Amino acid sequence: MPILGSIIKQAISLRSKLPVIFHTRNAARAQERELKKLLKKASSTAFGEQYGFSSIVKSRDPIRLFQQRVPVHDYNTMFKQWWYRTLNGEAYVSWPGRVRYFALSSGTSEASSKQIPVTASMLKAIKKTSVKQIFSLARYGFPVSFYEKGILMLGGSTHLNYNGTYFEGDLSGITTKNIPFWFQHFYKPGKRISRERDWPTKLDEIVARARDWDIGVIVGVPAWWQILLEKIIAHYRLNHIHELWPNLSIFVHGGVSFTPYEKGFARLLGKPLTYIETYLASEGFIAFQSRPNTQGMQLVLENGLFFEFVPFKAENFDPDWNLLPEATALTISEVKEGEEYALLLSSCAGAWRYLIGDVIRFTSTELNEIVITGRTKHFLNLCGEHLSVDNMNMAIKMAEDQLNIEVREFTVAGIKHESMFAHKWFIGTDSEVDPAMLRERIDENLKILNDDYRIERIAAIREVKVRVLPSAVFYDWMRMKGKEGAQNKFPRVIKHQVLQEWEDYVRNRETSAEGQYRPGS
Repeated sequence: MPILGSIIKQAISLRSKLPVIFHTRNAARAQERELKKLLKKASSTAFGEQYGFSSIVKSRDPIRLFQQRVPVHDYNTMFKQWWYRTLNGEAYVSWPGRVRYFALSSGTSEASSKQIPVTASMLKAIKKTSVKQIFSLARYGFPVSFYEKGILMLGGSTHLNYNGTYFEGDLSGITTKNIPFWFQHFYKPGKRISRERDWPTKLDEIVARARDWDIGVIVGVPAWWQILLEKIIAHYRLNHIHELWPNLSIFVHGGVSFTPYEKGFARLLGKPLTYIETYLASEGFIAFQSRPNTQGMQLVLENGLFFEFVPFKAENFDPDWNLLPEATALTISEVKEGEEYALLLSSCAGAWRYLIGDVIRFTSTELNEIVITGRTKHFLNLCGEHLSVDNMNMAIKMAEDQLNIEVREFTVAGIKHESMFAHKWFIGTDSEVDPAMLRERIDENLKILNDDYRIERIAAIREVKVRVLPSAVFYDWMRMKGKEGAQNKFPRVIKHQVLQEWEDYVRNRETSAEGQYRPGS
């Protein structure tokens, strides 16, 4: 039996001990201990010396002193003040040693790529959490034979760019390049295809090899996996993917909510899959779904990460949802279920009180489980409607069911309308649908889901506009922007210069298509 199968078999035999293995019983103590480890390790760095990490570690209340001394950072402040020095090979800037890898990340809305340090300590932490997630599969009741099947990961190229002092690329490419030797037997599509940088070529090569593999688990972003499954089914003239991969049982996904993709995935399957969400960001492996029958992901509290939680309220942010310097930051012991928080991260990659850009909600403070509800810059709040990406995803899902359509992508803009405001939706679907009817459904669904939205629709939000586009328009835009494939996602909220570029692009597509696709309303 392969090594991985043996490991999981042993984990299954320890089923009765799993609550002890996975549940952090004293989250506050665990996080204080983790912060002390981080501060002690980084005390000899330039960052640690400037902010007196050595004395913070020795204090009676290291968390409070840490919060008092160290300012909050977003990417721009962290990079311009500290991380830029590591690009030139300088060591001991905000974490010990030199940084060999940088993850290129533009989130979903930035015009240019961010360069996020990925240290040896962070790679070790990601591997440790990944193994923990593998062990958590014992809770799902799969037979031991399942753990001998292939794991197909749809990620970035492992052929990283080398800039003289460091390598850079997608985090998925960096982590795949550093996977443990014992995992090589299970990992697909293999080293050669993983090195391919051209995304369409990579997909075509996976399609060509698909019949040679016995796949049990697929891993990646939902939109790109839907495209790949459709290509495989069409190439081999299948009714569904289980005709080729009968043992396919799990889809491990992350990056975006799976809710809008449920309908599209269902038609590609011969039997239901188990969906497991992960929260692996460029800044670290933050959380993962550790048990079945839940939507919450368990925070990783004891592996190189210290968390703070900023209540996602107007008093903590400026009108453009930039974090204010005096914002209130809570610890794990102070959060409440059902409330939304912007996430601050201090990590073994040299991020300190770093605004990662995601907004989360605790579903269980006892189990330290969260769901991602959106991005700090991806909330619509023109006049108090407080519309989250979570609301948008659910409204689209309800409209799909109500109108029997499949929505592949969407994005929303808040715009001025007359003397007040309007929401403008761009919907990517290949289904036949009346834009006016879709507009009505989305609007009514949001009124049910969000009381603030319902109230603001009475006067402040004067209009809701819906423009229906073929899904290819969204994917072609991503390709044009160099954001095709791997961990790239289309932004759910679009604004400012990006909105103008998008509208120009859609207008040009409409003109060049000469009526080949309907512009909507």
